[in-house]
Amino acid sequence: MTLTQRINRAFCVLLFAGIGIVHAQPPKYSNDFMYIGVGAQNFGMGNAVVATTNDLTAGYWNPAGLVKIPTNMQFSFMHNEYFAGIAKFDYAGVAFPLDSNKHAFALNFMRFGVDDIPNTLELIDADGSVNYDNVKSFSVGNYGILLSYARTIIPNLSVGATAKIVHNKAGGFAKSWGFGVDIGAMYKIKDWQIGLTVKDITTTFNAWSFSFSEKEKQILAQTDNTIPVSSTEITLPRIQLGVAYSKMFKDKIEVTAALDWELTTDGQRNTLVSTKKVSMDPRIGVQLGLWKIFYLRGGVNNFQKMLNSKGKKTFTVQPNIGVGLRFKNFIYVDYAYTDIGKASESQFSHVVSMKVGINKRKNKESAKLINAADSEVPAGSEQSVAPVTPEPVAPEPQNEVK
Repeated sequence: MTLTQRINRAFCVLLFAGIGIVHAQPPKYSNDFMYIGVGAQNFGMGNAVVATTNDLTAGYWNPAGLVKIPTNMQFSFMHNEYFAGIAKFDYAGVAFPLDSNKHAFALNFMRFGVDDIPNTLELIDADGSVNYDNVKSFSVGNYGILLSYARTIIPNLSVGATAKIVHNKAGGFAKSWGFGVDIGAMYKIKDWQIGLTVKDITTTFNAWSFSFSEKEKQILAQTDNTIPVSSTEITLPRIQLGVAYSKMFKDKIEVTAALDWELTTDGQRNTLVSTKKVSMDPRIGVQLGLWKIFYLRGGVNNFQKMLNSKGKKTFTVQPNIGVGLRFKNFIYVDYAYTDIGKASESQFSHVVSMKVGINKRKNKESAKLINAADSEVPAGSEQSVAPVTPEPVAPEPQNEVK
């Protein structure tokens, strides 16, 4: 094999690994970047948040939780890096609760990508010489846009749905578009909360298209690579059920414990409970809140069977810890460390996210302005601000004539 063929074969392997070529059967881990998770608060609890999520990240975890946002508007941002900064995951979102939190809308955006990948298909000139000027870079990116709506049905019961647009792009070689829907519900009874999310209930699909020049096709053929053709892939539904218990002590200390079960339907996975058709993975999380300002979190997830150095199967688990600060309902800063002591194969260690809440001017403030204006109006003058119904005045007692 010539140097040209070796270089081009290595490039093609990297390219096709990033694209994720699709076959007729539903592949495992399709659109898997959509399941990384968002929000350091949630990572700190081992992602056991289906029953407790109450900020704009609920549009991702359980859209029914959007009605619990305590402000009129909320923004959130998060940035993570994988594999020593080679891959980057970014998230941003905004939410709008309406009508005293009876309704809520949210828009979330996420991107997982690898940038500045060298394209070596034309590294070797026709005369066999190496020409580094021909090397150009490209990016492989996965994008997700989530539009969510939630509504309170009856007190303590809310439902929601999230419409997802998925876009994948690998330079100018390949791209796909897809669409899917998540639904969720939350119910609270006393100190208990129950949450249910069904992701990809419509079997999210991606339609792939590929574009190669004639020269690139020749190089692919010379390096024994199959030229991909337009195709589709689907992401099968997964069900997430969560139960949580929260207790407040003297309005100063709040304790929350949560347990989630995730059931996937795309075949056997490396999880705690797995069969040929479905797999189940538990998540456990706890949170301690102090004075509604400072929060300590911990959780375990990612239960897997691994082979140790002696070739024996062992169970591994991913422990997580986190802290959070809340300044009233205005600013939230959260941090999570997701791979304590290298106890698992976690892909990243540090997660930092921030939320900002904005309260519009309340009716109370408007009323104060109107009342202040009313007090300055001279007696006997007319008001044009709003009609006022006069209160009945008792007649003054008359002096008796003796």
